[in-house]
Amino acid sequence: MKYNFLIGAPSSNSGKTIITLGLIQALKNRGLNIQPFKCGPDYIDPIHHTHIADRSSYNLDVWMSEKEHVKALFNDKMQHADVGIVEGVMGLFDGAKRDQGSSAEIARILNLPVVLIVNAAATAYSVAPLLFGFKNFRPDVKVKGVIFNRVSGESHYSFLKEAADDAGVVSLGYVPKNENLTLESRHLGLSLTSSYSMQVAVRVASTLIDKHVDLERLLSLSAFGESLQSTPLNQLPKAPLKIAIAQDDAFNFMYPANVDCLKQIGEVTMFSPLNDSVIPDVDLLWLPGGYPELYAKKLSGNKAMLKAIVQHEAKGGKIVAECGGMMYLGQSICLQDGSRYPMAGIFDYTTSLQNMKLKLGYRTVDVDGLQLKGHEFHYSHIDYVGSEQADVLVKSARKRAVDMPVYRNQNCWSSYFHMYLGELNQMKSFVKMIMDS
Repeated sequence: MKYNFLIGAPSSNSGKTIITLGLIQALKNRGLNIQPFKCGPDYIDPIHHTHIADRSSYNLDVWMSEKEHVKALFNDKMQHADVGIVEGVMGLFDGAKRDQGSSAEIARILNLPVVLIVNAAATAYSVAPLLFGFKNFRPDVKVKGVIFNRVSGESHYSFLKEAADDAGVVSLGYVPKNENLTLESRHLGLSLTSSYSMQVAVRVASTLIDKHVDLERLLSLSAFGESLQSTPLNQLPKAPLKIAIAQDDAFNFMYPANVDCLKQIGEVTMFSPLNDSVIPDVDLLWLPGGYPELYAKKLSGNKAMLKAIVQHEAKGGKIVAECGGMMYLGQSICLQDGSRYPMAGIFDYTTSLQNMKLKLGYRTVDVDGLQLKGHEFHYSHIDYVGSEQADVLVKSARKRAVDMPVYRNQNCWSSYFHMYLGELNQMKSFVKMIMDS
């Protein structure tokens, strides 16, 4: 028997992430193999999932990919797992347009029961109409249970449970208020999983969940006896292409589905721009997003690696750089305090963290007859635009033109664009475009 469910919430900041992590740990402690997933394009939460579950967390996104791909990916990754836990994004019905691409749509596509996380810190029986509304708004979205978060104690919970009973939603228990469950933040999202505070938060959350949440009832609500009916993930013969992906504390925002596809079309190795002095002998370097600004001094000081990157490009080696990788290929990075650190200088733009402002959203990029889908999420900005800006069309999810520069030369692609290329045919087309340019 397998068990699958989606963790949703009425809104952001309800506690989805810490309760998801606590559930992963609590169920893992019972000897179950947990396969985590994340709705939407986010990188941060899947990094946490992966750290706790000891297996890669995969993004499920029906805006960046087709529904059949989402079904096939989910089914494939569940073959060797006991429990599939899908963490939702924002409020349950929040999508790119109405509920399109929302957690609710993912739940419908995969036929998953939904467990709501409700922040009950300042409410009691008034959650009854809220739960009733979420349960009945879309009958094809199966809101089966609720876990109340930030509960004062058993007396408070008794009001909440009565509300859930009257709304027709199973109350699975609660997580009490606890100061250790407040996750520290950074300018780009939650802190990295290696931080002591994160480890403490997950340990506390799993202990509280084990004590106050009926995990047996949760599993019984989420028993999934049938296999998903979907097309298999595409498979292609491996090509002679050699690919190196940057992977360290500075560069770690890479969709595992992208890596899986790259492994199908070539030989993949990992390297560290922070710690290595040479790069592997490869055809293509992939520099993903991450936190280069937090390691700007060390990246800038690793002259041997910067020289190796430049020499790779000068000899005709190809490079794909996304967001943090894009910053690394520019002339310099300026930090919030005004200090500036030289980078690879393959392109003549510069980037800055001064006057930070969040820019985010789904993006489509039309280039060379190919439409790429992905997202943009960053606080840095380009403070000197440079001369290598490509003539490409970038649009938002609502098909409005967006000012997101893409830089290209004969060997490199560089932009703030995080591409989702988990559908193998699109990955193959993109790499062919890069390698044949």
